[in-house]
This record gives sequence, C-alpha cells and structure tokens, in this order.
Amino acid sequence: MYLRLPFFLAALWWGSLSAIGFMAVPMLFANLPSPAMAGFMAAKLFAAQTWISIACCALLLVFSKQRKAEKIEEWAQAAIGFVIAGMLLALLVQYGVSPKIVARENLKLWHGVGTAMYALQWLCAAVVLWRLIGVRSRSA
Repeated sequence: MYLRLPFFLAALWWGSLSAIGFMAVPMLFANLPSPAMAGFMAAKLFAAQTWISIACCALLLVFSKQRKAEKIEEWAQAAIGFVIAGMLLALLVQYGVSPKIVARENLKLWHGVGTAMYALQWLCAAVVLWRLIGVRSRSA
C-alpha cells in the first residue's frame, strides 16, 4: 500500500486540476446566467483546488523519503522538484493572483498570469504522474 499512495496522490492532483480547469469552470461560464456569477463560483472551485493540490503535494513530499532510510524514493529523485514547483504555483495563484482577479485589477493581465500558472501546475502534476508510472513499470 505504501508504494501505491504516491501514485494515487499524483493521479488525484493531476485529475482534479484537469476536471476543474478543463471541465467544471468552462461549464460554469457556459451555463450560468451571468459571467459575474460564473466567476464567483469559479473562484470558489479554484480555492478548493488549491487545498487539494497542497494536500497532495505535501503528502507526496512525506512519501518521497524511504522508510527507515536517509535517501529518497526512486520516483522522487526525478520528480521532487516538480512537486515543490506545483505546490508553490498553487499557493502563488491562490494568494497572489486570485485576489487581483477578484478585485478586478488589470483583469486581462492577471487572468492571463493565473491561467499560465495553472497550466504550469497542471504540467508539474503530469510530470510527477508520468515519472511515477515510469518507475512503477520498470519495477514490475
């Protein structure tokens, strides 16, 4: 079970980013009566997504160290930088960019920055998941 948890966490992280960013939020803007209402709901979903990302990344960091050993797991050697980058991106979007979007400050700029940072976080999660799959397939 201990060996499967990092894979599950990476899949949850990547899958939740995909579901919120590519499905839920676009559906809000397509189906709610006003863009303001959709934006309000999207902000709530992105805030929830931040906590999912932080929890998954924190647990991935915990599981990156081998039990009763000083070295890190094989998958973590190739992916730990992406875990840390993904966590930092989630925090920066939530506490740096999102307040600017909600305050409607230079909306086009901050929405673009937030979208780019969300996409980078998605890529970090994808790389972590891909590397976990690679390590798992080599050891099977």
